[in-house]
Amino acid sequence: MLSPDLPPLAVDDRGNALVSFIRGAEETPPPDAPLPAALVALWHADRVLMVFDRWRQGWELPGGGLEPGESPRQAAVRELLEESGQRPDGPLRFIGYAGFLLAPDHRPEYAALFAGSTTTIRDFQANEEIACIRWWNLRTAVPGRVQPLDVYLAHLTHERDSGLPAERSS
Repeated sequence: MLSPDLPPLAVDDRGNALVSFIRGAEETPPPDAPLPAALVALWHADRVLMVFDRWRQGWELPGGGLEPGESPRQAAVRELLEESGQRPDGPLRFIGYAGFLLAPDHRPEYAALFAGSTTTIRDFQANEEIACIRWWNLRTAVPGRVQPLDVYLAHLTHERDSGLPAERSS
């Protein structure tokens, strides 16, 4: 359950908070809040794809809202392609459900998190939403603001990474 009383796992500069992460069955989303979005951590070797969102002026994982009749998995594949021009080498792996409390009113919401990998980096064309992409190793500094919620989630998808506190299930 998403609660404003939970200490956050990560918070951004706008007051949005990641408060839970639930691993489980893709077919059984948590029932206590809407699931309007999907995110993707696409890996190339030891680097994760980040996109620079023109509106939020920061680096984040590719992803976005579900269209009517679309599953979270379908939205993840579509958003990855639309925002970055990239495709995974195989099917995306379902990782879990990220629970957020969104500012300013602590609105509860979930996003489905998927991960994949690619051996081929495709050309990127800037668009209305995304200015550029970067393959990031999660350790070195990048120019500009990096979305801390997405960094936390990217770490959860990296099988060799153990640098974060244990995940919290609600």
